[in-house]
Amino acid sequence: MFTADQIKEAHSKVKSGADFPSYIREIKTMGVTHYESYVSDGHIDYHGVNNHTAKVPAKYEPLNIAANPDPEQFKADLKAHQQGKTDYPAFCKDCAKSGIEKWVVSMAQMTCTYFDKAGNELLTEQIPQ
Repeated sequence: MFTADQIKEAHSKVKSGADFPSYIREIKTMGVTHYESYVSDGHIDYHGVNNHTAKVPAKYEPLNIAANPDPEQFKADLKAHQQGKTDYPAFCKDCAKSGIEKWVVSMAQMTCTYFDKAGNELLTEQIPQ
């Protein structure tokens, strides 16, 4: 099974959203079935078969997640990130300002779904394979 250190090593190769698909492919081969990434402090829970979980602790000081989501601003920020115009810390700050609490990546469906603080799904994207 995968470890938090293996996940961190794979994630260290991600410089922008443009690198995200290759990162997903790499951790999928490790056995990750899905994960939840929390914008507030950057901690991530990675899940695999047989209830295996690897937790990556907080990466930065807590961010305040906006109470009122701004889906249109978020989509613009996400597009910029996917084009390599922002790094991961900037993207997380943009998410917080737009009211994104977390995103959930499903390896089976190859999707990334973004949620607000109320648990509402704001956007689901297909991850390029």
